[in-house]
Amino acid sequence: MRNVLTHFLNLLLLACLSVGVAHAQQQRAYLLGAGDVIRITVFQNLDMQTDTRVSDQGSITFPLIGNVQVGGGTTTQAEQKIAAALKSGGFVLKLGYVNRPGRYPMEDQVLHLADVLSLAGGTTLVAADQLYVIRNLSGKEERIPVDLEAAVSYNDLGKNFEIFAGDTIYVPKQQYIYIYGQVNRPGQYRLERNMTVMQGLAVGGGVTLRGTEKGLTVRRRDAGGKVETLNVSVQDKLAPDDVIYVRESVF
Repeated sequence: MRNVLTHFLNLLLLACLSVGVAHAQQQRAYLLGAGDVIRITVFQNLDMQTDTRVSDQGSITFPLIGNVQVGGGTTTQAEQKIAAALKSGGFVLKLGYVNRPGRYPMEDQVLHLADVLSLAGGTTLVAADQLYVIRNLSGKEERIPVDLEAAVSYNDLGKNFEIFAGDTIYVPKQQYIYIYGQVNRPGQYRLERNMTVMQGLAVGGGVTLRGTEKGLTVRRRDAGGKVETLNVSVQDKLAPDDVIYVRESVF
């Protein structure tokens, strides 16, 4: 009679991770068979954790994808089968700064971008105003930038387009600027789209009576990671992580 063993499968999003097996290491790969118990966990989807037993026919049952044939194969091969089924079985993978990140079934319904964001509870307070839809077309990954406000608030159909099974929606974190020196409210502030130095000073409460807009500098990190100090005017555009410094007036 076959011993009942518990095997642990871990799936990271739709890719396979390492497998831990709850028995002594074997000299050769263990093959799953009837009566074995498998515990499956999916990263960032704790509600999908499942303990399931291999049937006499060599299959297991997993939520959303049904029966998966694993008998006679290794735990690694079982991982790969489950991951492939999740990827091709009609699910939307949703990530990033939203209130309920996870995987959502399409269920043969037409869903647009705003619909999926609504299912995920909307974006968080630190979410950026631009998100990305990552789509695989003929084996090539396409990254589509989307204006969040246009898609959701104004229902721009060019932005609020249909989402298909296998799409990934990524909502990045909002970017910031930093203001210090002779301003009334020095600190960290949200970088708005096309924000100028003048607008940055405004959100910082403006220049103090001891400060001056002459000789403004911005410290900016270049593509190589080197920090440069730039002389700027109030009409210049700001970049993510810019640090504005306001000098004290000499008069």
